[in-house]
Amino acid sequence: MATEAAPDDAADAPDAYDALLDRVQRWNAVGSASGVLGWDQQVMMPEGGTPARSKQLSALSSVHHDMVTDDETGELLDELDDADLTDEQAAVVREVRREYERADAVPVELVEEISETGSEALQAWEEAKAEDDFETFAPYLEKHVELKREYAEHIDPDRDPYEVLFEEFEPCLSMERAESILTELREALVPMIDEIRESDVDLAVDTFEGTFPEDEQEALSRDALELVGYDFDRGRLDVSSHPFTSGNQFDCRVTTRFDEEDPLGAVGSTIHEYGHAQYNLGLPQEQFGTPLGESRDLSVHESQSRLWENHVGRSKAFWQEFLPIFQEHFPQTEEATVQDAYEAFNQVYEDNLIRVEADELTYHLHIVIRFEIERDLIRGDLDVEDVPEVWNDKYEEYLGIRPDTDSEGCLQDIHWSHGNFGYFPTYSLGSVMAAQLFEAAEDDIDDLDGKIADGEFGDLQEWLGENIHRHGSRYETNELVKRATGEDFSADAFLDYVDEKYGELYGI
Repeated sequence: MATEAAPDDAADAPDAYDALLDRVQRWNAVGSASGVLGWDQQVMMPEGGTPARSKQLSALSSVHHDMVTDDETGELLDELDDADLTDEQAAVVREVRREYERADAVPVELVEEISETGSEALQAWEEAKAEDDFETFAPYLEKHVELKREYAEHIDPDRDPYEVLFEEFEPCLSMERAESILTELREALVPMIDEIRESDVDLAVDTFEGTFPEDEQEALSRDALELVGYDFDRGRLDVSSHPFTSGNQFDCRVTTRFDEEDPLGAVGSTIHEYGHAQYNLGLPQEQFGTPLGESRDLSVHESQSRLWENHVGRSKAFWQEFLPIFQEHFPQTEEATVQDAYEAFNQVYEDNLIRVEADELTYHLHIVIRFEIERDLIRGDLDVEDVPEVWNDKYEEYLGIRPDTDSEGCLQDIHWSHGNFGYFPTYSLGSVMAAQLFEAAEDDIDDLDGKIADGEFGDLQEWLGENIHRHGSRYETNELVKRATGEDFSADAFLDYVDEKYGELYGI
């Protein structure tokens, strides 16, 4: 995979730039260490380890914050204001300045409290979900809401606090643009889903009914990762209550989860997390610890996972290669055809309550619900105690279904236990971006569909590496998309894609 020359060439870079880059690499090393501890907490740590882990992560967050906000960081940035920098160096300074200005506005005591609350809330969330007891988690959610309002107020007291928090995850697209895309999706998908539910087409939805033991699903997940090219020398597969990816270009780990009655759920989540990992592993190694060696943002990151999950893993071409592998693990499906598998994996559910198990269309209504609730929480328009009822009401309004328990309702996602308000919109933004990128890849790669059907993913990996991964955070989101596709970021490709795909599947 091609990489660009390091921006900190000693012969050309100003001394202040070299000094700044050294500081950035050191504080990012601290952040990487926190990431490993966070991964361990969700995967390997003994259940009783939370009190110590919360202190450890809090201390590291404080160290990181102090390093970022040190007076020397501001002085070096000031010195570089009018410096003659290369485009790559200017991009690094831009990204560091954004991080510095936001961090410098927030007291270190608040940073420590948010980190410690997150560790405690994670354990409370896991217990609350297991026991179907929202009241166990509610005090931690309340505290997170209060802390994050305070956090946003320190950064900019004159702006919508939710907009400020959204920028933590998507700093390059405006809240207005994000809401506009979510509105486009809702307005297009709600009537499409209604048409699908009225369709008299019968898909092969029972193709994978039965019992599929977890140990065999894990073996299947490993085979799926081997097929698409996951580098196990720089990664690993584990199980967690909520699938996630953690790491960098040298060590990037994925997790998945299993339901013995839903093997497609494990396949989808495993390939999804592979997309995240492949992005991290494709970042330039020589830029580790600098913005040019870091992913752009969560919308772009989600575009990579959704591209692999939906445009590859849910495709008929993929199942031509993967179905025989699936049948080796589960011989009871030996009579299933590729078309059967394709239909089963792309059915639109009438009664699914769980976001990570949602189909490709209703998924976005799951996102809209979360977006509206967390926005109202942060803005003070919704009380924490009312979240379960509002959640259930919105599911009934948007999806025509109502959760019977909070575990399958407002407790199903891990994000609020981390205090990650503003994260959810990036899932839909990433799905939209994935369609635009995949359309461009299809234009550039000769017979991409045929290559996927033959289990050959190298050309797609190379295209993504060349157009997305190798740039790190050099370009802001819209520019990155425009350079890759020739067009500004929009929902057009996604809407065309779902119109064609689901129109053919359901005869609408």
